[in-house]
Amino acid sequence: MTLHLYDTYERSLRPFQSIEPGKAGLYACGPTVYDYAHIGNLRTYLFVDGLRRVLEFNGLQVRHVMNITDVGHLTSDADSGDDKIAAKSARSGKSAWDIAAEFTSAFEGDLQQLNILPPTVWCRATDHIAEQIAFIRDLEGKGYTYRTGDGIYFDTTRQESYGRLARLNRDGLQAGKRVDLGEKRDICDFALWKFSGVPGQRQMEWDSPWGLGFPGWHIECSAMSEKHLGSYFDIHCGGEDHVAVHHSNEIAQTQARHGTRLANFWLHGAFLKTQDAKMSKSSGDFLRLHSLVQQGVDPLAYRYLCLGAHYRSSLNFSDKALQAAASGLSRLRASVLGLGAPGGEPDAAWLARFAAQLNDDLNFPRALAVAWELLKSELPDGVKKATMLRFDMALGLDLAHWQPAAVTMPPQVQAWMSQREAARQERRWSDADQLRTLARQAGYEIEDTPQGQQARAL
Repeated sequence: MTLHLYDTYERSLRPFQSIEPGKAGLYACGPTVYDYAHIGNLRTYLFVDGLRRVLEFNGLQVRHVMNITDVGHLTSDADSGDDKIAAKSARSGKSAWDIAAEFTSAFEGDLQQLNILPPTVWCRATDHIAEQIAFIRDLEGKGYTYRTGDGIYFDTTRQESYGRLARLNRDGLQAGKRVDLGEKRDICDFALWKFSGVPGQRQMEWDSPWGLGFPGWHIECSAMSEKHLGSYFDIHCGGEDHVAVHHSNEIAQTQARHGTRLANFWLHGAFLKTQDAKMSKSSGDFLRLHSLVQQGVDPLAYRYLCLGAHYRSSLNFSDKALQAAASGLSRLRASVLGLGAPGGEPDAAWLARFAAQLNDDLNFPRALAVAWELLKSELPDGVKKATMLRFDMALGLDLAHWQPAAVTMPPQVQAWMSQREAARQERRWSDADQLRTLARQAGYEIEDTPQGQQARAL
């Protein structure tokens, strides 16, 4: 069974075959750690995690590299404004290094709560300054750079193919430009190295062949992905907002240095939206995972919600949708727990059905539907359980470890449970159903499991 993935570069579904048999190199653009991640950001990392899990489900050993941008990401894609972390430092009074450490730690905590597998390699931009300088020097030697008063820039006019990833209309951009280019020669040119200005004024700055300064955002990913995966690897992914600028610039740099497009496949996840508008920090529509947890939401309910939409389709977030996902996850957990212990090998036919959906461009909504069909099937419970746990290696819902929270029940509900158990023993099914209804009206659901009756608060 062949995995097919939608490659943004080719704008088509393509059969995936790894460059090195049995292994896959995966690079994912990580966060710029100047603030907390919002749940829209986290949808992208859930997509990346799903991709990695599907690669591993197909038997591949994945080397997953994710960057931490802790310097060089300016407040404007047009290479204007200040570094985002420096700007946060100025507002907060904390050092830029402390800002980066604080929000890196918070981001890692969010990933853990969502059961997102940690990358094989975390790489920080500030740990790879030498590699970025070497990259820029190579570009300079090949004639792809020029100097302005504020930095070293990449000359995109040297490449006829520039912007192919985004299908950019360069003539249209030139005709419609409404920005002051300053010393930039072309609207698409971008900074490789920015000068510090007054020495010692910046917290994050390094010596370079061009003077004191700091790297641009795009050179970081090209240099770090090359160091950890090579100049041509299997898959590069990120959010759809990276297509037009960040990823197009990464490709341009690597084409100039090595003659490759950096990755064989380019995958992009769609936005999370609220009321059909993109969720973003800049718009002020900023909802953290921590906020949901404080409201009593299980973080994996958000994961379940994201599983219900294809990664290339936008997803509208609402409290109603999240509540429905939480209910669905609760039913799934209870159903799997009720199967008892796994017994025997996972069922091959059901695994094939599940894998067929995963391998159709990560179609998790249909794969989840297969899981629900399995639970309703006539397979023995032990085989169902073993098969579901195998499914969960891709779903990432941690079904093997879930246990219902301990519930302190009122004495009256405990009495109804005892009476119901007696009614069931005596085959008085109508009485048993009536007692269950009374408990439900009181706010408790009585469930029958292999371990006996259990109650949970509604």
